[in-house]
Amino acid sequence: MGKKKGGKRLGKKQVSELLQNLFQHNPNETFSFKQIFKVLKLDTHPLKMLAIDVMEEMAWDDFLLKVSDNSYKLNLKTQVQEGIFHRKANGRNSFVPDDGGTPVFVAERNSMSAMDGDHVKVSLMARRDKHIKEAMVIEIVKRAHDTIVGKLRVEKDIAFLVTADSTIVHDIIIPKRKLKGGKTDDKAVVKIIQWPDQDHKNIIGQVIDILGKTGENNAEMHAILAQYNLPYKYPKNVEEAAEKIDAAITPEEIARREDFRDVFTCTIDPKDAKDFDDALSIRKTDKGLWEVGVHIADVSHYVKEGSTIDKEAYARATSIYLVDRTIPMLPERLCNFICSLRPDEEKLCYSVIFKMDDEANIKDWHLAHTVIKSDRRYAYEEVQQIIEEGKGENAEFLLKLDALAKKLREARFKNGSVKFDREELHFDIDETGKPIRAYFKVSKDANKLIEEFMLLANKTVAESIGRVKKGVKAKTLPYRIHDQPDPQKLENLREFVAKFGYKVKTAGTKGAITKSLNALMSQAEGTREQNAIETVALRAMMKAKYSVHNIGHYGLAFDYYTHFTSPIRRYPDMMVHRLLTKYQDGARSANKDKYEEFCEHCSDMEQISMNAERDSIKYKMVEFMADKIGNTYDAHISGIQSYGIYAQIDETHCEGMIPIRDLGNDYYDFDEKNYMIVGRRHHTKYQLGDPIRIQVARANLERKQLDFTLADD
Repeated sequence: MGKKKGGKRLGKKQVSELLQNLFQHNPNETFSFKQIFKVLKLDTHPLKMLAIDVMEEMAWDDFLLKVSDNSYKLNLKTQVQEGIFHRKANGRNSFVPDDGGTPVFVAERNSMSAMDGDHVKVSLMARRDKHIKEAMVIEIVKRAHDTIVGKLRVEKDIAFLVTADSTIVHDIIIPKRKLKGGKTDDKAVVKIIQWPDQDHKNIIGQVIDILGKTGENNAEMHAILAQYNLPYKYPKNVEEAAEKIDAAITPEEIARREDFRDVFTCTIDPKDAKDFDDALSIRKTDKGLWEVGVHIADVSHYVKEGSTIDKEAYARATSIYLVDRTIPMLPERLCNFICSLRPDEEKLCYSVIFKMDDEANIKDWHLAHTVIKSDRRYAYEEVQQIIEEGKGENAEFLLKLDALAKKLREARFKNGSVKFDREELHFDIDETGKPIRAYFKVSKDANKLIEEFMLLANKTVAESIGRVKKGVKAKTLPYRIHDQPDPQKLENLREFVAKFGYKVKTAGTKGAITKSLNALMSQAEGTREQNAIETVALRAMMKAKYSVHNIGHYGLAFDYYTHFTSPIRRYPDMMVHRLLTKYQDGARSANKDKYEEFCEHCSDMEQISMNAERDSIKYKMVEFMADKIGNTYDAHISGIQSYGIYAQIDETHCEGMIPIRDLGNDYYDFDEKNYMIVGRRHHTKYQLGDPIRIQVARANLERKQLDFTLADD
């Protein structure tokens, strides 16, 4: 047909690729036929005609834009999009458009060295295959992070940062003069000073912080935080600002508030807690009702909007709870001293005061700024003992609070609240941070007592703003919203539980579905398959988040719900306190768009913090099992993936993976819908929830990964 390239004639496919590359690498340029023929060295008449035909087809496909009879440019409107790049260790990189469209595959050769989470501009490629949509990164708009955490390897002339992140495909080189005294095996935070480009394939960085030796507890915990760009130390200027806050409560301030100092008040928290942000008071009224006060630390009295402390709290948005430490949202002087509702100390609160009868029916309530003095600080275990034995210090009040909480809980489930009592993995750790015991913490009556009154307060203040008369516009408030479950995932749950002989409704009213879900949870309780069923049910649920656009809270079955009860550790609660105070003073509605932006930031930070918390649990789990290599345990399958099965040890609740290659001499098909893998030759099935016996094979602390094999015994 024409000119040969490397001994081959150029056909339509090759000409298409040449044109595609030319336009994609020059997205803003218009090319005339003459320029195209010259650049691509198309010097025969048939080749030129072929190129013109191909460009016409590309214009039909909206890939190119016809500028004149003899010139074209890339169709930026349809072909260039912005969004987030997701890098995968298996090379299945993808691009997710900003408009929330379908993810598009990005081959490694077309990734322009984009890192996971980078905001990029891509050009959609002309399809070679009708079914596969591909994109090419043409610009990195904004890097997700410019710091990377890893382990230093210092050689004679050069140093490297070794990371456990298998998605980083380039070496990270550190010039010797940029090591900041770091040595081999030090955990370090490295700032990138040069990204890969056409001329350089490597990433070049400089050490900005040495966290300590690899394997040291502090270094590892700080590394987890740094990896998620979370703070691991408090800025000095913020701590200094906190030191200047006057903790004294003036008589004028007390006069402005409702006084609860003479009413029985207590806090109930975990035994190792220091930041007590909620207290309960109770007394009998002369009308025979119970007055229950839900008293929340008045943080916004001390932390003024726009102050140094406020800006830092907003940036953090939440306290972070790693296995062995808390990274507080507020400086220690505020969260553990000034604002913390410590016993026998006068404290300022923002309170929801309820009047209720013995059946926990609310007859009246109001919101007030108050002053309290907690009579007693209880740990959950102490209150649990009083509830179980029916006697103890202030038993009369605590037993009444428990009885009212149980009535509230019963009514909540009757109204369609979903019953999920997920156990949480906890560790006892020694003074060096090493885990010495792993166990599941179960929520008991004492925990549920506090939970129920907090839910009630959150719901009530949300209703006070959101529930308005017809035709009246509700004022802006950050709500805690939770969407309805994914219908397809609910259907998967129905099919999955049918294998165990259970039924669950996936259609009908919201109330009928939650009632059916709760019945399923009750029936499965205590069975071998309980964990598997809860896991699949949880996967059908959406994630709760913050938004000023209220859609209600599906899981709790509340039409209006917010976060009001933990301002020491959550920024949204602080926003809610400030808005409620302004509205009580007659202020107009706050700017919706501004607060939606705040909500999105808080939701993002909550997710990132949860990921860091999960990583700290994974690290401690691997550390706990590291000296148990070769031991065998009873376990059950807790997860199924195409590359292996996850198993959780029944005794310690630690989870590890058995890679597919270690499952015996067979080829396994992954049945995602039914949460199982099936061997082609021997038809061996491994399904979520199945009991198995495992042997601990490997414990890789660097990757936070436990590997198991099937035990022979």
